[in-house]
Amino acid sequence: MDVDVVVAGAGPVGLMLACELRLAGVPVLVLERGAEPDHALKAGAMGARSINAPSADAFHRRGLLEAVREAALWWYEPDPRTLRAARDAAESRTGAPRDRRAQDADAARLTPPDGPAFAGHFAGIPVRADRLDPADRDLAGHTLGGGAISQFALEEILARRAASLGAEIRRGTPLTGLAADADGVSVFAGGEVVRTGWLAGCDGGRSTVRTLADFTFPGTDAEFLGRQAMVEFAGPSRLPLGDWVRTAAGAYVHGPVPGRVHTVEYGHAHDRDTPVTAEEMRASLLRVSGIDVEITKVLVGTRYGDATRQAATYRRGRVVLAGDAAHIHSPAGGQGLNLGIGDAMNLGWKLAATVRGWAPDGLLDTYTAERHPVGARVQGWSDAQTALGRADARTAALRKVMGELLDTTCGATYVLKQISGLGQRYDLPGDHPLIGLPAPDLSLPDGTRLAGHCRPGRALLVTGEDDHGVRALAGAWADRLTVVTAEPGLSMLVRPDGHVAWAADGGCDPASAERALHTWLGVPESHV
Repeated sequence: MDVDVVVAGAGPVGLMLACELRLAGVPVLVLERGAEPDHALKAGAMGARSINAPSADAFHRRGLLEAVREAALWWYEPDPRTLRAARDAAESRTGAPRDRRAQDADAARLTPPDGPAFAGHFAGIPVRADRLDPADRDLAGHTLGGGAISQFALEEILARRAASLGAEIRRGTPLTGLAADADGVSVFAGGEVVRTGWLAGCDGGRSTVRTLADFTFPGTDAEFLGRQAMVEFAGPSRLPLGDWVRTAAGAYVHGPVPGRVHTVEYGHAHDRDTPVTAEEMRASLLRVSGIDVEITKVLVGTRYGDATRQAATYRRGRVVLAGDAAHIHSPAGGQGLNLGIGDAMNLGWKLAATVRGWAPDGLLDTYTAERHPVGARVQGWSDAQTALGRADARTAALRKVMGELLDTTCGATYVLKQISGLGQRYDLPGDHPLIGLPAPDLSLPDGTRLAGHCRPGRALLVTGEDDHGVRALAGAWADRLTVVTAEPGLSMLVRPDGHVAWAADGGCDPASAERALHTWLGVPESHV
């Protein structure tokens, strides 16, 4: 093999996966078709990507959260009513185009609106922060916050980390062909053939890897067409700055900074292969808003749709998929990036264990088993928001009912937890309430916190100092497991992705811990 793993795509998902593989010592080559990041991603208002609770947790466990916060366009502190404004230096950090409006898009300070603060939205219907249940266990345990970051800035952070860990990143090198067999994959890219043990397709919604490897990708076609652009107007704009406006033809918004326009029209064909023009944006705004504004120039522009598709499986032999290559849906609610980061965290350690030879039977197949249901649920919530965006009278009535539900404590709390990923869990064996959830960030007797011990990407056996029966097991798996001393009373096996695989309260049977170690960490090296 030339390299153990080839990752196609140097977006956030591919780079995060490369970081996870390198933490485990697996040689990895990242191939990226673009010679440099997409121009549109450099403008914060265009390339902003939401960071939800599971992603913040993943970045925290890998020591990346502070860098993400520093580069964020805005960030919610643990109190959801507090919105931290973007730093004045955002423009220089994100490498925004030098045009004034594009600079404004990255450097703009976003401030809470007058009146009640909002914690999120569902199909544009706001979720008020003062309607949330402060006693809810998941909300109370959420201390990391969330926000938005330009994709360009996030890719810079992850690319630096991947390179520092030893990943090779080749830009301007599109994958053009592949030939997979039982022993590996021959990858054709940049006029060369690279022989690899495994190929990970992280190359987006129109994935070349998914197509060439013949993954089935069932789903539904797009119902609406969204356009957003940073534009220049011919004089003072007649289009007022403000929130989303719904009309009989769709919806539109101008803002949050001057020059950013965004339209959504139902029933329009989805063409992503031609540049967005000034006339196209003018015509779309006129159809949706009824206001004719003269647009002289499109600085950056993109189109998107709400097609919903999901690969039937995320693995075929030696080829795996992650991120948009595995699932696509409407961007409403900002779930796409977060879903992909979760894929990378789940896949990384399992693929690394398989490459290194210690993975128990079937471990890699649990990637699809665990992540496919998460993706399907996100798609369902995304489709529901598409349905609530239609302009007919019955949908308007349904939106009114939904708005009333979101104005209740139970409704607001439930919806926010779902769209933020709080309480997301895997269906793993065992009946302890922590199993399948991200491990709590415990305060430890030595003054550290549990998340700090997750940075090397190893499994953790967390237990009290006097729990000799459980601690005695760790030595057999010392090459892939770290023992962490906690206060007496709770023992946990935390997988490398941060999820609890086994847990027991004080006085547990060491035999149950040993079974969990075999299930997730395979045969001890000393027994091979």
